[in-house]
Amino acid sequence: MRVEQLYTGCLAEAAYYIESEGEALVIDPLRETEPYIERAKADGATIKYVLETHFHADFVSGHLDLAKQTGATIVYGPTAQPNFKAHVATDGEVLHVGKISIVVLHTPGHTMESTTYLLRDENGKDYAIFTGDTLFLGDVGRPDLAIKSNLTREDLAGYLFDSLRNKIMPLADEVIVYPGHGAGSACGKKMSKETQGKLGDQKKLNYALRADMTREEFIKEVTTGLVEPPQYFPKNAVMNKMGYESIEVVRERGSQPLSVRAFKAAWEGEHALVLDTRHQTEFIKGFIPGSIFIGVDGSFAPWVGALITDLKQPILIVAEPGREDEVVVRLARVGYDNPIGFLEGGFQAWKDAGEEVDVLEEWTPEMLANQFDGKNLRVLDVRKASEYNAEHILGATSFPLDFINRNMNDLKPENQYILYCATGYRSVIAGSILKARGISDVVNIPGGFEKLSETPLKRTEFREQVTEL
Repeated sequence: MRVEQLYTGCLAEAAYYIESEGEALVIDPLRETEPYIERAKADGATIKYVLETHFHADFVSGHLDLAKQTGATIVYGPTAQPNFKAHVATDGEVLHVGKISIVVLHTPGHTMESTTYLLRDENGKDYAIFTGDTLFLGDVGRPDLAIKSNLTREDLAGYLFDSLRNKIMPLADEVIVYPGHGAGSACGKKMSKETQGKLGDQKKLNYALRADMTREEFIKEVTTGLVEPPQYFPKNAVMNKMGYESIEVVRERGSQPLSVRAFKAAWEGEHALVLDTRHQTEFIKGFIPGSIFIGVDGSFAPWVGALITDLKQPILIVAEPGREDEVVVRLARVGYDNPIGFLEGGFQAWKDAGEEVDVLEEWTPEMLANQFDGKNLRVLDVRKASEYNAEHILGATSFPLDFINRNMNDLKPENQYILYCATGYRSVIAGSILKARGISDVVNIPGGFEKLSETPLKRTEFREQVTEL
């Protein structure tokens, strides 16, 4: 028996490949199928099942393409109603793969179809649970992401309480917990950075598994402090339930090289968004006016999902040469299936053609410290509200990147705005958006709050209201 976790840091997502005696299964695969098919080929194994723990909201699963390419059966837990051929298992049903078995444990709460898969080894001993978004290390799944349900989040939290107490906590302490996500995912609140652990440790350390916890206490704790989910979550959940276009078609469409002339024609003719995915240090030195920066080396997919509101938006890509297909795949992971090509030769080709170029001005933290007294400059802190409330530069205004589309009307095109985040990635994204929407005087602080905190600028942990932007 072989169990392999395939962890994707950008999405804080874990897929699993399990093989025994020439048969294999995959749990919660990402959109691209090569990693799983290549592993099975190396093992001389046939992928028999693709197990889905629920209809995912934070990424588009690869279940449909993987099943089509391998002949595997897609499996969901009870109550799931997918719009495609799949086996909807019953609670307690046993699936056999080689010499191992998988027990289907219906664990509603995160969503009503949420299911945990219990792996039993060759000797029939409980070995591990694959919990999806039901149980994380240090946390449990949030109960407010179900697709169009009449149930409240309190109702779902109640189901989750029962699922944990009746299906998971009775298992032995030595059972390994393999969750669907780790720290950084928006599917929970307090996830550990660890990506696997023992159930016994969770019974001791996870706030939601306290033995003396009442149902009412659980519901209150699980539903308190939930922030608004990213706007693409319900859209991805619908894609996972209803089906989607093959990723191979998406890759072919998005990997079309375009000359500068063809790129400009597509931009105008298709009303496309130009997405620059280079590193922020390269973007600030020169970029296509009107383009939006989201660097592929940062938390690319979640920020695309948070900021580009239309999954069908035609997208033109500016990338480092050789990384165009990577960008297309990572867009598809969160449901953006309409990239229509990339600038052949990258940004250098645009410059060589003599086209107009814009830059993003930067000040060092010391330059800001020398000019800023908390009143005479408009400084925007684009970190999350929780980061701002913990500590920020005195006089800076909270302007979270997460909600920039909602708050843009608060800014005035004639004003200058100075932006900082934690390290410099998010502030460059925000700066590119301000520029694209007609605010020309934008300044970025490289190094962000980490560097600013080393200067004489005053900091405070108390939120200060600055109303005039």
